Amino acid sequence: MDQTEQSDLDRFDRAILRVLAGDGRISVTELAREIGLSKSPTQARLRRLERDGVITGYRALFDPIRLGLDHVSFVEVRLHDTREAALAEFNAAVSKIPEIEQVHLIAGNFDYLMKIRTQSMSDYRRVLADHISTLPHLANTSTYVAMQAVKENAVSDVI
Repeated sequence: MDQTEQSDLDRFDRAILRVLAGDGRISVTELAREIGLSKSPTQARLRRLERDGVITGYRALFDPIRLGLDHVSFVEVRLHDTREAALAEFNAAVSKIPEIEQVHLIAGNFDYLMKIRTQSMSDYRRVLADHISTLPHLANTSTYVAMQAVKENAVSDVI
């Protein structure tokens, strides 16, 4: 979404996004009541936000701690080749590793920052050895282990 598309979102659109971010299972009737519109215009706005790709899907959120996935590592990645073809190959490869939650191309002293969630340090070491170290164009990595999540925002917090 470019800057022009962002400005097309009015206060009702943003209200819809805020409410859905808190409860994606809310009925259209309840959503309309929450944002102060009737059901028909709310439903039309919701369909437009989905059609335009502002809303990209709906999913359940899980507590990773209750699932035994409380080991979080952040990994700085440096590539030996940063031409577009190499970046595309790296991007495709990391998207196939389920333990990698997030990958960001970075402007700085390294090329990518990855967030990896596993059950334990030994599980992380296995992912590092079997998957991360075999990524295409990889020069080196540096791992930082998170001791505690102090703040993790949802997009709804900034809308």
